[in-house]
Amino acid sequence: MRTATTIEASGLGSWRRQADFVAEAEKLGLDICWVAEAWGSDAPSALGYYAARTERMLLGSGVMQVGTRTPVSLAQTAITLSNLSQGRFLLGLGPSGPQVMEGLHGVPFARPLARVRETVEIVRQVIDGGKIDHCGEEYRIPLPGGDAVPMRLSMRAEHPVPIYLAALSPAMLRLTGEVADGWLGTSFVPEGAADAYFGPLDEGLARGGRARADLDVCQGAEVAFAPDEEALGAMVAGRKKELAFSLGGMGSASTNFYNRAYSRQGWADVAAEVRQRWQAGDRDGAAALVTDDMVLATTLIGTESMVRDRLRVWRDAGVDTVRLYPAGADLAARLDTLGRAIELVHEVGERA
Repeated sequence: MRTATTIEASGLGSWRRQADFVAEAEKLGLDICWVAEAWGSDAPSALGYYAARTERMLLGSGVMQVGTRTPVSLAQTAITLSNLSQGRFLLGLGPSGPQVMEGLHGVPFARPLARVRETVEIVRQVIDGGKIDHCGEEYRIPLPGGDAVPMRLSMRAEHPVPIYLAALSPAMLRLTGEVADGWLGTSFVPEGAADAYFGPLDEGLARGGRARADLDVCQGAEVAFAPDEEALGAMVAGRKKELAFSLGGMGSASTNFYNRAYSRQGWADVAAEVRQRWQAGDRDGAAALVTDDMVLATTLIGTESMVRDRLRVWRDAGVDTVRLYPAGADLAARLDTLGRAIELVHEVGERA
């Protein structure tokens, strides 16, 4: 298994400390660093800087929201970052949700599946270097009704640009299996992943005439090491409000893909009640409903032996790349956690 992490460029309270984290993570042997965008800093600006601070590690947008930039603009950004980094760039795209798309960007969230599919088609057309000619439901290039004719970019992609899709819903998972090079997943419970995730992914792979080996399954979770059971209990308790926010506060009043993902993996009743209480303003009550099992099943939190055993379960479930979110109060602590986790991933992989 490969190792990865996801960061926000403005995290750790300092742009410089975050850049130092990226550079040190490469020295620890990390394979991929994904840079999140969400409603914070943009990803491409930071990725260009990190490309200059690193030499070996792959760098990815994790993720840029489809619809906030034109498909050709996304392709231009991808080619630029790929060429600058000498082929170390991975293009991570996602549909986001109605709150970010409509509430922040003022862009309709409607028809995300068609928008993502057409964006991937156009991006690949641009990367291939031909004239850009697309007539779909969401995008028409050139814009009809005028004098414009198809164009191609004046620069060329010097390296392949793998495309990863962030997906949680069955429909988006099927599309990911059909057209993407990799899947950026979250809210992952390996025991329930066959039906919740891999079933739709495999349907998409079959539709595209592909096999599981053609798709990099990249799953993420927080990693933290507890010295004993008492410390573990405190860690789990501290994560319950964060999980309650994902179940109740993410998305809009009508759409929460995280809540639906947990529901498909065996916690439908709890997820529904957590969301109801969170939406009603009872944040503490919502967090109190989250069980220890829900936290432990979707994270890599535990004693070192627990985390090692959990990584074996992830490996056997079909995870190719483990995306680690290292816990720690400061830069040194986070790097220490990350280094220990990378060693465990390598150990588990060697014993496969």
